[in-house]
Amino acid sequence: MQASDLIRAAHDLPRRQDRKLTLARSSRSQVEIEESLDQLSGWMDGLFRIPGTGWRFGLDAIVGLVPGIGDTATTIVSLYILAAGVRYRVSKATLLRMGLNIGIDYLLGSVPVVGDVFDAFWKSNQMNVELLRRRATVSAAEARRGRLSDWFFLGVIALGLIALLGASIAFTFFLLSFAAHHLSSIF
Repeated sequence: MQASDLIRAAHDLPRRQDRKLTLARSSRSQVEIEESLDQLSGWMDGLFRIPGTGWRFGLDAIVGLVPGIGDTATTIVSLYILAAGVRYRVSKATLLRMGLNIGIDYLLGSVPVVGDVFDAFWKSNQMNVELLRRRATVSAAEARRGRLSDWFFLGVIALGLIALLGASIAFTFFLLSFAAHHLSSIF
């Protein structure tokens, strides 16, 4: 190899490294996630389509019709997608955003009638899978375990959602006792 070839190779090295870095960044912008997560979000938020429209709704809106139990059951399913965020090593801010999406879905979805309509429009599972797809730092093949600190953070988010459940149950009992007390005084 001649000196001119060595100079040319040294000159091209930074460009090759930049190209590899650009390819690495572009591959990280959309990570391929497990097909089961896509299917789960599709079942929960977009399983049924209203003919003649592009509007879709899923099991989240249907199961949410069952008072109290329905929204809790769909929130538990949503926690599976949130746990996948730990395995895909998304940032804690992204985990918090995913937890917030689930909390909004649970809180507003548990309101009778209005919450069921809200569930049909607020597609927290699809939003969370899309966040996973954009913010994952490892591929599906590498997504086996998360860091211990992320699992603790997930536990804190889950405890917050459980506290939200407890608060909504307490609020429901308060409203029922308030209504019963005022209705008994009327009759």
